[in-house]
Amino acid sequence: MHKHFRQVIKTTIPFFKFSLTCLFLVFFISLTNAQEGKTWLRFEGSSGPGKGKHIVLVSGDDEYRSEEGMPMLGKLLAQHYGFTCTVLFPIEPETGNIVPSFQNNIPGLEHLTKADLMIMLTRFRELPDEQTKHFHDYILAGKPIIGLRTATHGFHYEKNKNSPYAKYDWRNKTQGWEGGFGRQILGETWVAHHGDHGKEGARGLISGIPQQEDHPILKGVKDIWVASDVYTVKNLVPEAHVLVYGVPTSGMTADAPVNWEKSVMPMAWTKDYQVEGGKKGKVFTTTMGASVDLQSADLRRLIVNAVFWGLDMPDKITPDMDVSIVGKYEPSMFGFGTFRKGMKVGDFR
Repeated sequence: MHKHFRQVIKTTIPFFKFSLTCLFLVFFISLTNAQEGKTWLRFEGSSGPGKGKHIVLVSGDDEYRSEEGMPMLGKLLAQHYGFTCTVLFPIEPETGNIVPSFQNNIPGLEHLTKADLMIMLTRFRELPDEQTKHFHDYILAGKPIIGLRTATHGFHYEKNKNSPYAKYDWRNKTQGWEGGFGRQILGETWVAHHGDHGKEGARGLISGIPQQEDHPILKGVKDIWVASDVYTVKNLVPEAHVLVYGVPTSGMTADAPVNWEKSVMPMAWTKDYQVEGGKKGKVFTTTMGASVDLQSADLRRLIVNAVFWGLDMPDKITPDMDVSIVGKYEPSMFGFGTFRKGMKVGDFR
């Protein structure tokens, strides 16, 4: 009798553990999915060359309205090319509102675990370590990164300088991590405005050498003008491959003349990255990317091409890729405090 009872127990306990595990997974997935539309957005791709690939777009800057630009890019990539796109936002916990100036919370970074590519536009973030760990694990995995505009100075550690991720700080002087995430991963950190901020836009000049080499990211890219000014790029890492240079324009419209009194600066480039203990990955970085910049069809084309390049799918890139905006897009002008107050994540669907 006791022997039979012990056998029943031996058989039942593993099954019970398995059942509990399954229940936990169902609960976790249900809990995570319940946050869709509340703390993050999901755009499901139905068909196209990107079907089965997952892109996570991380917004979180307090000037260039990435909370507007990232959902637009996510919808474009999902509808035209079949990618599943998850968009993350800076959320004020007390209200659940998107508040770009709230620098310490971007929920949903766990989606990076299953992401195939990340597009980011953050500025001076100091996230809790449990959130940044997902970001760090993504880098260790050597997965592709597209960094837009202020991603070069995406992290700024003031409160928790003992964090294991404080090395990401844009001003870091530690040997091996000089310039933090911006310089070590993307190729450059924040230096200064080269153009007259808010008064001069930027004209993109395609680098002739990679264009002649038929670089996949430049296919079909001919005319880029953006409202955000040219950044100073002073110490671009030597291994970076510049694709587009930028020169200021004497005015904030596409027909404004080029200000040739100011020198040209690298404005889009590629490079490889690898951190200690991690795998090698590749990066596309551009100092363009404000929500109003993304009204430029050829800037959108540059980014879409970079997505396929980053995912090792250059054969899918053609000069006439569809980069049309899906639905209504009326981006706010960049500036501090210009974000739309009281907006919830679902409002950007």
